[in-house]
Amino acid sequence: MSRGSNELFDFIAAALAKFVASEGEDFHLPEGMQRQLGFTFSFPVNQNSVASGTLIKWTKGFAIDEMVGKDVVAELNKAIERQGIDMKITALVNDTVGTLAAGRYVDNDTVAAVILGTGTNAAYIEHMNSIPKWCGPPPESDDMVINMEWGNFRSSHLPLTEFDVALDAESLNPGEQIYEKLISGMYMGEIVRRVLLKMAQDASLFADNVPPKLEIPYILRTYHVLMMHQDTSPDLRTVGINLKEIFGIENTCCKTRKLVVDVCEAVATRGARLAAAGIHGILKKLGRDIANPDKQKTVIAVDGGVYKYYTFFAQCMESTLRDLLGEEVASSVVIKLAEDGSGTGAALLAASYSQRFGAMDD
Repeated sequence: MSRGSNELFDFIAAALAKFVASEGEDFHLPEGMQRQLGFTFSFPVNQNSVASGTLIKWTKGFAIDEMVGKDVVAELNKAIERQGIDMKITALVNDTVGTLAAGRYVDNDTVAAVILGTGTNAAYIEHMNSIPKWCGPPPESDDMVINMEWGNFRSSHLPLTEFDVALDAESLNPGEQIYEKLISGMYMGEIVRRVLLKMAQDASLFADNVPPKLEIPYILRTYHVLMMHQDTSPDLRTVGINLKEIFGIENTCCKTRKLVVDVCEAVATRGARLAAAGIHGILKKLGRDIANPDKQKTVIAVDGGVYKYYTFFAQCMESTLRDLLGEEVASSVVIKLAEDGSGTGAALLAASYSQRFGAMDD
């Protein structure tokens, strides 16, 4: 393995070693028991068992080429051994699947989970008779978790602009993760920057000169967009401060700041509505988009910084979903924040598999 992949997994293993060292003297593992770990891995893998999976491709700006096709669990286990920790991975869990597990643990009406953070993905629970390509023995529950990897969805119906096309062409993975590039935290700030740059070049948004820093890709984070968009001060002071600190743009007038806020709102609104459309698609697939006489509750667990911290985005997504479903159906659909759902879910799944297989060994 090259230095790049070793560095990634050694970093994770070092953090685990630090955590183990902080456990304190009162914590003692039962005799003969090994620490068991749930590994949240937020990238597409071909998962052949509970605790193994080969990387299909990187997303969200990661690019360690030699890892593609390798077993990520095996690589982390090697790094753990290099740290000298007595620990093994018992569950490899996609972050969305972990969030679904955490949501389901708290509320049995949870049928799907969505990640809206640096990247985006969704997972839902499907009946086995709706999975024609499944060729193994059916699970006892007759249900299966589907990891959609919806960030890679693309369609001619997606509202791509010149800014999206250029962003995609210049990205590390052109032609891939198109839906993710429209709605996730990794990219919304960059879309706003590209729009502001065009306005500066063609309409002298920031006077006659184009600020050099405005031409630097990814200098504007979605966190900055959130801060500017949610600025409620009369003179949009936070917008002015961000423009100065990020781009070196001094003395902007209130009208210019308002135009910047308008761009932030347009990009966030589009992202939120597209996210709502994705959730509506899941509910339609499950037959939960129509009124049911039993008033069965439908819970969607959501995690990720965009949903958690970008209040406008979350509210716009939820109101769009209500519009798509209609008030009667929407009254039985609940979107619930599953804070650190991916980590909690991975721990729950590791614990449940450990308990089940430990009991079988006994």
